[in-house]
Amino acid sequence: MTAPLTPHEQPPHEQPGHNPWQYPPASGGGKGGRKSGADDDTDLAGELWQAFLLMVGVAALGLLLGFLWEQFAPRVPLVVRGGDAWLKESESEDAISIDGTFALLGLAFGVVTAAAVFLWRRRGGLPLVLGLALGSLIGAVVAWRFGIWLGPPGNVEQRAREMSDGSGFDAPLELKAKGALLAWPGAAMAVHLVLTGLFGPRDPEPQTLPPPTGGWGGWGSPTS
Repeated sequence: MTAPLTPHEQPPHEQPGHNPWQYPPASGGGKGGRKSGADDDTDLAGELWQAFLLMVGVAALGLLLGFLWEQFAPRVPLVVRGGDAWLKESESEDAISIDGTFALLGLAFGVVTAAAVFLWRRRGGLPLVLGLALGSLIGAVVAWRFGIWLGPPGNVEQRAREMSDGSGFDAPLELKAKGALLAWPGAAMAVHLVLTGLFGPRDPEPQTLPPPTGGWGGWGSPTS
């Protein structure tokens, strides 16, 4: 009675086949797999925390935007006649210019914040982009309300009753075109997308294994 042959002593036609394109064995099994999952959870939590800090920081810049809007926006002059406030120039386009000033400042803030965020984290990521979008939108709303608060008082009727005819004062700031609030987040998203597409990190190209060269392990004829 003969002993069983080992795999190396078995005839070629009985040796197990080999697939050269098979995936390598996973290295994250057992304890290693649990550790990898914990690392992924830690990374996600870190990204969410950074996105939250980014949202708060960008939203705080709305105070600066509101201050600049109040400083550079044109004033709408009013005149008192019969105890009521009237536009001093009925065909004035200052009200439109106020909206335009806010929109232009919002576009500038969008470009600057998007460039700063890209330089801070070139690899991007969905949490980071959401933090930038929400922060810029909240910042635009903060700028709108803060600029109105800094500007002329809003009690126009009361001020007109307290002043004599012919007296004049400035109307309060007012953002008639609420779409200007989207200038900042819109510009931020567009600029960040362009910067990421042009200068962001590239994914490594997949590596392919060379075709089998022969032998019983490949598809060719056995080598001598």
